[in-house]
Amino acid sequence: MEKVPVYNLKGEQVSEVTLDDAVFGVKPNKKLVQSVVRLQRSQSFVPYAHTKTRGEIRGGGRKPWKQKGTGNARQGSIRAPQWRKGGIVFGPRNTKTMNVKINAKERRQAIRMVLSDKAAEQHIVVIESFNDFTGKTKQIATLLQQLPVKTHSALIAAAKKNEPLYRAAKNIEKTNTVLADSVNVIDLMKFQYLVLDQASLESLVIHFK
Repeated sequence: MEKVPVYNLKGEQVSEVTLDDAVFGVKPNKKLVQSVVRLQRSQSFVPYAHTKTRGEIRGGGRKPWKQKGTGNARQGSIRAPQWRKGGIVFGPRNTKTMNVKINAKERRQAIRMVLSDKAAEQHIVVIESFNDFTGKTKQIATLLQQLPVKTHSALIAAAKKNEPLYRAAKNIEKTNTVLADSVNVIDLMKFQYLVLDQASLESLVIHFK
């Protein structure tokens, strides 16, 4: 079992906590993690680009000219793709979907794998409690400088909604706050360090074990 130090709000190590191997000791599977990343990206995909087919273009209700005798190529409608302002063939449509199907067990397993990688790299930082934050950015900025995080990116996970913590962290560059039971693979991979307090660590284990 991996042990990590526990720090107080002054950045001093006060104890150690043992990480649960069921959440922080899982063997990695790169293909599974990649699939979950694709799933998350597909869920956030918004198909803005949209072109009209010939059936959606206005006008063109009659032939531009008669079929024979003009010397021109035969044409059926000015809505055809070869005409200027005609319909588009195989253009982007806002009905496009990028569905990737992965069951809930696989998603949870991918999160455990990324958490295990964080633990192996010693990129998990545990603090005694987030309850004493005053909402001042300087307080949490100073704390992060005293922790192993330093100037690296950090994802701060709280056990429950904590407005002073959110307010203090939102102005710090390369830092974000989430609820511990709502962490996802992309956020965990985007930020180098995961910062927890003891309550959020317990919440994380209960939710993903």
